[in-house]
This record gives sequence, C-alpha cells and structure tokens, in this order.
Amino acid sequence: MTTQLEVGVHTFASIPVVDGRPVPHAQVLRDVVAEGVASDRAGLAFFGVGEHHREDFAASAPEIVLGGLATATERIRLGTAVTVLSSNDPVRVFEQFSTLDGISSGRAEMIVGRGSFVESFPLFGYRLEDYQALFDERLELLAALVREEPVTWQGRLRTPLQDQAVHPRSHAAEQGGRMPVWVGVGGTPESVIRTARHGFDLMLAIIGGSPAQFAPFSGLYRQAMQELGHGTGRIGMHAPGLIAETDEEARRLLQPQWMRYRNRIGRERGWGDATPREFEAAAAEHGALFVGSPETVAQKMAWAVETLGVERFDLKYDSGTTHEDNLRTIELLGSEVVPRVRQLLGQPAAAVAPTIGA
Repeated sequence: MTTQLEVGVHTFASIPVVDGRPVPHAQVLRDVVAEGVASDRAGLAFFGVGEHHREDFAASAPEIVLGGLATATERIRLGTAVTVLSSNDPVRVFEQFSTLDGISSGRAEMIVGRGSFVESFPLFGYRLEDYQALFDERLELLAALVREEPVTWQGRLRTPLQDQAVHPRSHAAEQGGRMPVWVGVGGTPESVIRTARHGFDLMLAIIGGSPAQFAPFSGLYRQAMQELGHGTGRIGMHAPGLIAETDEEARRLLQPQWMRYRNRIGRERGWGDATPREFEAAAAEHGALFVGSPETVAQKMAWAVETLGVERFDLKYDSGTTHEDNLRTIELLGSEVVPRVRQLLGQPAAAVAPTIGA
C-alpha cells in the first residue's frame, strides 16, 4: 500500500477484576486517562473511548474523558469508539466534538455507529422498534451538521431545523477543513453503502471470524465512494488484542478475561458458553484476535492491512485486562509493533503521527 499506515488504540473502559473484586469505575476512568497519555507518548495516531451504559464498562460519557485528555496530550488524535448515534442527538454530538476539536487544536475525530448494546435506548427514552430508523435519520442530520453551514433539515423522529447554525465552529473548520467522521460498520453491504452515501470514512469493526471476510466491503466502499463523487475516503479496522513479550504470556493474560466477557455477553444473548478452542481459533494466524508477542502481532497486522487495504488499524487493547497489562500493550505497540509493521509493508518509519488542523 502507498498510503502511510496509521495505528491507534481503542478502549471500552472495561472493568477488571483484581483479587476477586471489580476495580471501581472512578479508578478505571483515571486509568483510561493515563493510558491515553501513554498512547500519545508512544507515538500512536489515535485514542478512542467507547460509549457504553453498562456496569462492566466505565465510560458512559466518553467526551468528558476525551476533554481531559485533550489538555494532557500533545499530538494524538482523540475520539469515541463508538458514539452510539441512534440514542444521541446529532446536534449535541456535533457541539461536543467541535468543542473537543477546539480544545485539542484540531485533534478530534468522530467514530459513530449503532453500537452492539441496546441499554441506551430505554435509558434515554427511545424505542427499540426505531433502532434502524433512528440511526439512518441521525446519520443524515450529522452529515449536514459537519459541513458547518446553517442547516435546514426535517425527519420523522426529531423536530426539524430551519436555517439553524450550531456552535462553536470546530478548529478544523476555522482552518478551512472538516472534522473527520468515521462510521463503525459490522460488515453488511447496506452499512457500507450508507457510509459512502454521506462521504464518511469507513471503520470495519472486526470482532469475530477472520479479517479476510471483510475484504469485499473495502472494494464495495471504494467503488461506491467513486460513483457518488466523494473521492477515495479512508478505511480503517478495529480489532481486539493484547501484546506481551511472548505469545504464551499474551495468551495467558488475555484468555481468562476474554472468556469471562464472551460468556457474560453470550448468556445475555442466549449463546452457549465459549470454549478454550474458540479462543484459540480467534487467536490463530487469521483470526480476529491480535494477541501475542510484538513479532506475532506485527506479522498478523501487516497481513490484515494488506488483505483489507486499510489506511488505519486501531487495536482494542482492553478486555478486562489490568491497567498494567494495558500500559504494556500500548508501549509495545508503539515501540516495537508499529515500526515492524511498516517495515513489513515497505513503508518508512514515522515516530509520531502528524496533528491534523494544527
């Protein structure tokens, strides 16, 4: 690939269990801030905080966490992973991110999506029957808002806007650009086409199966963007994992936490419990888990990047793992994995990602 690969990280602010007790939410949030600072120092391109409204995740208001990180970091770009747009008002989402963009001197990026959990719908007074319609309508409104011009818009599930300006203007707009917006997609043609229709960047959420299964969506997105007159757009991928000094150590640390979360969510959704064999399949050479030594993870990342043709790889580094293990993953990703991946791809080394809009 000719475009320089960017590598970032995502966290869901998962609650670790230490000595049989869950770490308090407040401590996890402070740890996330420290992990964001560490990611900046490691030269990573992006730090994303996922929005969830559950007991096992601490970041129900990730924009607040990102605001704190904007003042504690220098170069890394900051965003959500994802903002659950279906149960958020797009005007408020834009206001929060344009504020973050100003505080951070142009380092804000949105990743919006429908999310994989539905707790936010009853919490904020939305009907699950409107799950798809809410997302479609709100993505359309967001596309109008990020142009940062007065908006006239009407939908079915929200009051209309008439020649409405929204403030503050983002740092990106003040510099003549536009705040980046990605749409997190689980892998359906309809989701890919919807993303291209609005000219947004595409983030493939790969949490199961093989990354190779998503390759057709890359081609579909490129084709749709060209046909719709939006140019090329960017494609990224999100996948979970953990890095340690050896393959054995990485799997020893991740497997029990991965099994615990997989089984908790599986029981809520009527799935059977996971087995060690399922974990091993996910951690195998072409599975969805990027777990192992720096060399193992680098080899797998380079394969996935070339197979999908992506410009960015974001590692979801926390799966109930401890703060110390998370910091070690971030350190090894920046210092050993990223240089090795670029070497495998035939790209020049880049110690620090450039700041957009500065």
